[in-house]
Amino acid sequence: MADSSFDVVAEVDRQEVDNALNQTSKELAQRFDFKGTGASIRWSGEDILIEANSEERVEAALDVLKTRMVKRKLSQKALDVGEVKPGSGGMYRLEISLVSGIPKDKAKEMVKLIKASKLKVTPSMQDEQIRVSSKSRDALQEVQALLRNNDQDLPLRFTNYK
Repeated sequence: MADSSFDVVAEVDRQEVDNALNQTSKELAQRFDFKGTGASIRWSGEDILIEANSEERVEAALDVLKTRMVKRKLSQKALDVGEVKPGSGGMYRLEISLVSGIPKDKAKEMVKLIKASKLKVTPSMQDEQIRVSSKSRDALQEVQALLRNNDQDLPLRFTNYK
């Protein structure tokens, strides 16, 4: 029997993030506490940009985005939130980037954790993902449970299950 395997990746479904962003934008336009604040949320290249006329409104808009992401079953760990900065015209800006890929140092820690578990699996780092293979599918499921319990603050997904 051939080895079974899966890939561990740190990414989020961009279409679902886009849907959450659109819902947030509609809510900011309709809510009474955002009237007259100039609050907006939009894509800025690969990043998300939130603007409003005060730091508090920017933080509130971020909370709305996080709520929408939770309702769409998206991990908030996928957001790499920057700091609120003053922008032009009395507006404040907040740039948020999406986590994509597992950093090398965290990947090494995860491989070390898998090897320390003494399960009969073979982890290997491949670019920004980790491939885990084994003859036993049960061992692969145990690795998934192990990584879910120790996710290194990354939005981990298990893909390419063979």
